[in-house]
Amino acid sequence: MLETPDGQEKTEEATGKRIEEAREKGNVPKSMEINSLLIFTSGILFLILFKGFIAENLFTLSYKIFSNLNTLDLRIDLLKPYTFTALLIYFKILSPLFILLIIVALAANIAQFGFEFRLKPLEPKWTKLNIFSNLKGLLFSSRAVVELGKNILKLAIITIFVVIVIWDFIKNSVELAKLTIKDIINYLTAALFSLIWKLSLVYAAIALLDFYYQRWKFKRDLMMTKQEVKEEFKQTEGDPEIKSRIRSKQLQLARSRMMQEVPKANVVITNPTHFAVALRYDQTKDEAPVVVAKGVDEVALRIKKIAQENNVYIYEDVELARTLFRLCDIGDSIPENLYKAVAKILAYVFQLKEKKTII
Repeated sequence: MLETPDGQEKTEEATGKRIEEAREKGNVPKSMEINSLLIFTSGILFLILFKGFIAENLFTLSYKIFSNLNTLDLRIDLLKPYTFTALLIYFKILSPLFILLIIVALAANIAQFGFEFRLKPLEPKWTKLNIFSNLKGLLFSSRAVVELGKNILKLAIITIFVVIVIWDFIKNSVELAKLTIKDIINYLTAALFSLIWKLSLVYAAIALLDFYYQRWKFKRDLMMTKQEVKEEFKQTEGDPEIKSRIRSKQLQLARSRMMQEVPKANVVITNPTHFAVALRYDQTKDEAPVVVAKGVDEVALRIKKIAQENNVYIYEDVELARTLFRLCDIGDSIPENLYKAVAKILAYVFQLKEKKTII
């Protein structure tokens, strides 16, 4: 169990705020083994797919040099064109490979933890200039010990695998004496690529294990004590801006739900400009009429507009509208002392609906 310097146990998973703060500092669950694997395999695939292009350019360079060996004067001014040609050809060969590897490295990072662009990790830290503290961290930290152990284990696994494959190749090489030079070259090429793809599979297994280890370690390192969670909650809840935003969101959601109930109302009672109260009465479900929406000013106008759009009857009664707004919350049944006044209005509304139905 993880503990803080003062002895508190870290038993709680990291909050969203804690994880975001870690990401701001560039602390993300990233496996360098995944990056190395993808860069290695991408480079090999590039060499396989573009071997004709590479061979053609190298042949051009070799032909240009070796065809003029009998007349070649080893003076610096005469060697410059050959040097320029060589650099140009190597640039043609290597530049696409470098571009590919950069793209693969970026894609590997994005695949592991998403797209993150933070400026904070780029800020200079003067403590890093302290050679002694950095050396102590490299030699004696638990992270350094774990990384060293991982690298030794990885090297041991790969070495054992390579030795096994090469030993098998050596045993079969006695048959090479019976083959032609072309067959020997083909055999060696096939053996080389066989070693590469088998090695890639082994490294893929190592990279996958490291990927899950890094994610587990990231979660473990960010774990919090119960006290840290409480303190963060207090800080978050105590922020007036956050509280205001939460209340605003809650109010918007409540209004949205309230407005959805207006079309289900039987009548909207208004005063007529400032107040609006929507009532629903279902004789099979409700013991008394229920307030499904209410509002003042802009909200009242919105309630009336929705009522008009959905053919809900609007009844003007100044005192009744004010009284209902003051005494009832949304979802409440109206008080008994208002039964008669509301019953008359509902009876009138139901009669109007019956007439329309008959017509």
